[in-house]
Amino acid sequence: MGVRGLCCVVETKGRKIVIDPGVALGYRRHGLLPHPVQVAASERVKGAIEKALEAATDVVISHYHGEHHPMVDANPFQLSAGRVAELLRHPRLWTKGTQGLSLTQVCRSRALAKKINRVLPASEGLCDGCLSFSPPVPHGEGRGGTVMMTRIEDDGEVFVHASDIQMLNDEAVEQILRWQPTVVLASGPPIYLPSLSWEQREGALRRTLRLAREVNTLILDHHLMRSKGGEKWLDWVSSLHRSKDSCLHRKVICAADFMGCCRNLLEAERVLWYKKMPVPKGWHEAYAHGEADTKLYRAVER
Repeated sequence: MGVRGLCCVVETKGRKIVIDPGVALGYRRHGLLPHPVQVAASERVKGAIEKALEAATDVVISHYHGEHHPMVDANPFQLSAGRVAELLRHPRLWTKGTQGLSLTQVCRSRALAKKINRVLPASEGLCDGCLSFSPPVPHGEGRGGTVMMTRIEDDGEVFVHASDIQMLNDEAVEQILRWQPTVVLASGPPIYLPSLSWEQREGALRRTLRLAREVNTLILDHHLMRSKGGEKWLDWVSSLHRSKDSCLHRKVICAADFMGCCRNLLEAERVLWYKKMPVPKGWHEAYAHGEADTKLYRAVER
């Protein structure tokens, strides 16, 4: 989608559920701030989230990293809580409790609650009609704290949103399998990180193939699609799965594939974009102060 985030909208009979309404761009990659083309993508996605929130009956926040919820102290490239505060005053809220969160995440939770003048309930383990929420599960290997996963059931279909598990721990995968989903949207492994060991990569592959055997559609995105290496890993795993399983309706894809869109790996291609379209000196500072816009870059981003 051109941005960091794992926001999605799920509609069931009588409910419109917005999960993880947040956006970020990776403030620096390769020593570079986001290219204006990526900033244009963030504006488009923020607008789509805002529109979805207008009719939302339920809003879910899996944890409080900057791309998963509206930020009170947002940088110019994130979704500001001030922009959507009124839209968050009415839907039912289902939010990660403070258990297993860093002090920074706890402070963000409290700041958002104060901004929208609402209690953010600890929803782990709760159920409400079609909605169910997991106990806290590790964020990746757990060094990033914990996250809350969401299960939605409607008309025999079961969708699971597994935010930031990164396929790096068995606990989250076991919970997903107990829920017997047909479609899973999860963060894939952070292939772009040099610190990711071969053992971790092998574990992520094992867990991915295990899930792929049990669900109709496995959508891996977010951490995985921050590099071209991650994109190649996804395509390799998808081909590996197809060669082992004759059930061709089962898929391992990214979010853009699922939506029928072109893949838009703007963060992975940041250096290339700076070469293709050099950024005027001072553009980011001017944009932050409302003195520059993305008009010249919107058509390119589309």
